[in-house]
Amino acid sequence: MSVASAPTRRLDVYLRLTRLNKPIGIFLVVWPMLWALWLAAGGLPDLWVLLVFVVGAVLMRSAGCVINDFADRKIDGHVERTRARPLATGEVSAREALTLFAVLCIASFLLVLTLNGLTIAMAFVGAGLAVLYPFTKRLTHWPQMFLGAAFGWAVPMAFAAQMGTVPAGGWTLFIATLIWALVYDTFYAMVDRDDDLKIGVKSTAILWGRYDRAVIGLFQCIWLALLVIVGLQFDLGGVYYASLVVGAGMACYHQWLARARDRADCFKAFMHHNVLGGVIFFGIVIDLAIR
Repeated sequence: MSVASAPTRRLDVYLRLTRLNKPIGIFLVVWPMLWALWLAAGGLPDLWVLLVFVVGAVLMRSAGCVINDFADRKIDGHVERTRARPLATGEVSAREALTLFAVLCIASFLLVLTLNGLTIAMAFVGAGLAVLYPFTKRLTHWPQMFLGAAFGWAVPMAFAAQMGTVPAGGWTLFIATLIWALVYDTFYAMVDRDDDLKIGVKSTAILWGRYDRAVIGLFQCIWLALLVIVGLQFDLGGVYYASLVVGAGMACYHQWLARARDRADCFKAFMHHNVLGGVIFFGIVIDLAIR
């Protein structure tokens, strides 16, 4: 019984280390990537490109979680939300985590090698952002912006893979995605703010202090304005703009959830961005389909 259960326990450890048991992060990477692929193709993208990007997003998000936990292995034990992570508890060694990170990155890069040269070159930038992000919280109060760049880099890569170039609208969408991540990850940082203050970790939630919801609201408005510009750049129609109206209502709901800055409610606001990303995606898909 004990021999049979050992692999199962190990699998559970790796699932927690890569966060595959919590797929919200995958969706937050995949939604903007899908926005980009559909816009780049003017509808359904090349199926191989779609497969490469979806599988690559899963692999690189998992790799990002591993390197994040490696960077935070000495502080996660002091944070209520992260104290049970495998590196913090000693269930996984630092060397084992780095090996897993390398394997995930190599697997993702092998997929990218099936795409065009521009996409391959851009993949190196994406890998660099994924490695850099976990360490920024020690150097700057803006790690959420670096996360946005790391997550959002799939957007210009998607345009490059589908079109062979990145148009102006692709870069507008990248900036919108970066700001979207800045918004939802600040809600996430509000959950950990008290613990982060004790251990010296920086975040936008700490930087903005009692003005956090006001600044988030400003960035929510900028995000929506950029998506309106994206709609104009890609000649989208009424269904897409209707999805933005729904998105604006959801942004107001997130503000209402976080009104008391309760940890659980701020976490709900963060999690709800998965639904928001899906609303924008289906707005794009339907709008392009009925042209």
